[in-house]
Amino acid sequence: MGTFGKVSGPLVVAEGLEGARMYEMVRVGKMGLFGEVIEIRGGRFSIQVYEETGGIGPGEPVVSTGAPLTVELGPGLLTSIFDGVQRPLDRLRAEFGDFVVRGAEAPALDRKKRWRFAPCVKTGDRVLFAGGFLGVVANVKDKTLVVKIADGVKVEIVRGAVSQVLDKGETPDGAEQK
Repeated sequence: MGTFGKVSGPLVVAEGLEGARMYEMVRVGKMGLFGEVIEIRGGRFSIQVYEETGGIGPGEPVVSTGAPLTVELGPGLLTSIFDGVQRPLDRLRAEFGDFVVRGAEAPALDRKKRWRFAPCVKTGDRVLFAGGFLGVVANVKDKTLVVKIADGVKVEIVRGAVSQVLDKGETPDGAEQK
């Protein structure tokens, strides 16, 4: 965790973010505004903040997320409207009203909605590489691919919601995959 010493419009300059990398997402200030590291020079980190920076000041915290700006893909994505950091505007409006509250978060995909999944592999099959095809989400025709998985991992097919793990299993040497 670091702190920032300069704010100029959407640009924040922070120090103390050892280990942070270029294009890494950070949360800025007490409100946790979304930002991205756009320059690293001599221990100073220039951060592009994607929300209004009014009201934040020097000395407030900057927290590294350890990950670049990413988007979540899956069933239900086409039924919502998102802002530039993939916050679902319909859910934010339902929770906060007509204006997006700075630092507000909501998962891009509905974690409670259930989807029918037609697997093309069965439990115990080995998936040889990340990006391997697991099956199709019924009625949507979205292909479900393996993500965050070591090569040669046995799969366990789980039916249900988006947030459930599809790639849980064992590595080729028998160790449990998390």
